[in-house]
Amino acid sequence: MKRRGCLIQMPYNSTLEVQRETLNVFFFMQIDILTLFPEICRAPLSESMIKRARENGIVDLRIHNLRDWTKDKHHIVDDAPFGGGQGMVMKPEPVFAAVEELRQASGDKSKIILMSPTGRRFNQQVAGELSRESHLIIICGHYEGVDHRVIQRLVDLEISIGDYVLTNGAIAAVVLVDATVRLLPGVLGHELSVEDDSFSSDLLEAPQYTRPAEFRGWKVPDVLLSGNHAEIAAWRKAHALRRTRENRPDLLK
Repeated sequence: MKRRGCLIQMPYNSTLEVQRETLNVFFFMQIDILTLFPEICRAPLSESMIKRARENGIVDLRIHNLRDWTKDKHHIVDDAPFGGGQGMVMKPEPVFAAVEELRQASGDKSKIILMSPTGRRFNQQVAGELSRESHLIIICGHYEGVDHRVIQRLVDLEISIGDYVLTNGAIAAVVLVDATVRLLPGVLGHELSVEDDSFSSDLLEAPQYTRPAEFRGWKVPDVLLSGNHAEIAAWRKAHALRRTRENRPDLLK
């Protein structure tokens, strides 16, 4: 069945297809985002490392307008909640129709995610878990949420990126995709960059410096200029611990 609403797609390129087939031997991820606001996702996911990951055939990223799966002439996707209350709730019909169509290609391999403030807290560990999936279908919540039958019968995992409320789930979906895709093999220029990131261990990343060695009278710590790798590693570990204690003491618990 033909997919609708694909807003991020690369034109056919024979070299890219050869690269993709080669990478398929190791890893290839497909991501479909369902949202009422495709433009919110399009710009940030068309730049930097995500752009290169798409061009290199590591990830196939498609952004869909959920309204494409409505059947009425007004493309209605929401309705008033049963039992009363403020706001509107996203209807189940277009969500089920969209997900069922999108997961046909990969069958049981699809992981269905709902971006929701009531979901599991997103962190580096969750990003790592998702980076091992082959197909993510991400539903972006809006209004007062989605009909609970979507959560009960369709969604595998609800995810929240923090204890605050956003205008819509498309913003949160961008965060999730960026954090997940950068962990895929071949995305970063240096694979050890992932290991050195903050939250990859129990500590935040140590302070970083670059040229010039002195700026406005402020000097780079001498140990970083010494060339002594053991001392540099010890300095970084000590300052990572200090930074974590000052900024995120909860991580040390």
